[in-house]
Amino acid sequence: MSRVVLIEITRLRAHELVERDRVEKLKEDLRKSGMLVRPILVDERNLIIIDGHHRVQALRELGCKLVPALLIDYESSDICVVPWRDCDRVTKEEVVKAGLTGRLLPPKTSKHVVFCEGCERHVEFLEGEHPIPLEVLRGDSNTERGRPVIDIDLS
Repeated sequence: MSRVVLIEITRLRAHELVERDRVEKLKEDLRKSGMLVRPILVDERNLIIIDGHHRVQALRELGCKLVPALLIDYESSDICVVPWRDCDRVTKEEVVKAGLTGRLLPPKTSKHVVFCEGCERHVEFLEGEHPIPLEVLRGDSNTERGRPVIDIDLS
């Protein structure tokens, strides 16, 4: 059983830089919808963002204090990292090192995939759609931090 929890945005550790145009587009979309639809993917051990850097930056710039995060075991052999570009090479160890040291990788360096039923799929399919209003993420409601907001079965 994995869970989506609300995590204070200041506790999250990035491992990649973001592209400004993508952040601006996301901010526009979030303002219009008033909702974040997909949680981000975070390593449960050290709170490194695995997928969702642009969403986190957009939320930060919109004044959000909380982020819905699907906590995963990044050490699992089911999760792999591959480069977005053929000329790059990246390992899980490099992702963790970047997250822990703050020496961030260039945008879109790592692409995380999971093996499911013999197929390689981008990790975003794990995130699913779990709309959460921005007012909750801004801390405008009485939501408890760290409390599971959604329990989902990923087995």
